[in-house]
Amino acid sequence: MMDAFSRKILTALQEDSRMTVQHISERVGLSATPCWKRIKEMEAQGVITGYTVKVDRKKVGLNLMVMAEINLSQHTEKTVAEFEAAVQATPHIVRCYSTTGQSDYVLMIMAADIEEYEQLLMRSLFKLPGVAHVRSSMVLREIKLGAALPLKSNQSLS
Repeated sequence: MMDAFSRKILTALQEDSRMTVQHISERVGLSATPCWKRIKEMEAQGVITGYTVKVDRKKVGLNLMVMAEINLSQHTEKTVAEFEAAVQATPHIVRCYSTTGQSDYVLMIMAADIEEYEQLLMRSLFKLPGVAHVRSSMVLREIKLGAALPLKSNQSLS
């Protein structure tokens, strides 16, 4: 179970993972050593799974974002495992969710432009193991990009 200090530490790290332990400790009201110990404990417990950098996709030439809904032709253990492994190996697919509803998976795909996406469809997506149908939706505008989890003080975390 995590207390309010640990949640405050996580909130601070989600805002800026490069923040120094000293800065975090001042922000959450703990001295640096207990703050550092809590961070290390959360890393060891797998609560903190890593640190990352946010990149503006358009400034690196990824101007097109596509949400692709995928339906598999069959749902055998082998087909699902092969499909998921192929998704993991495809760099343009930056997120993949197994879903309920009309599609089996929803993929977030980044490409330079529509031509590159079309090539990706023909050379990769349509050839992924078990793919029966791909339904693409182009993202017109990103409304909310927040990656921080909403950690409330009364929320229990294990």
